[in-house]
Amino acid sequence: TMAWSESVDTLLANKEGLAAFRAFLKSEFSEENVEFWLACEDFKKTKSSAKIAAKAQKIYSDFIRDDAPKEINIDYHTKTDISQNISEPTLSCFDDAQRLIHSLMAKDSFPRFLRSEAYKELVKKQQDGNQKRWLPFL
Repeated sequence: TMAWSESVDTLLANKEGLAAFRAFLKSEFSEENVEFWLACEDFKKTKSSAKIAAKAQKIYSDFIRDDAPKEINIDYHTKTDISQNISEPTLSCFDDAQRLIHSLMAKDSFPRFLRSEAYKELVKKQQDGNQKRWLPFL
């Protein structure tokens, strides 16, 4: 739990850390950021060109297009670029938007998560657990 505080990447790479961060973002009504980031990570691993087009459309309709149900907050230029290229998507078509969202999470959501009661509780729980393990006579 303490290691999660090293960086947003450390947190995102850890299953429990990711779950805790998602729950925190959900409480702040901004879980679309981590969901978009995860969708992009999955998208970049896609091998079949038919699946690339289908996944790209899904990401676009879920997160990018105007009035998308989980619309992410990206600048007009990035949004326009994606909209113009979505008909022939590449594995890197969401890279700029993903970088922006990663940066937003790293600079904004992540520090708030580390200051949150939810994170402090998880750290305390782990520390209590560690004490019991190392001091069985207590």
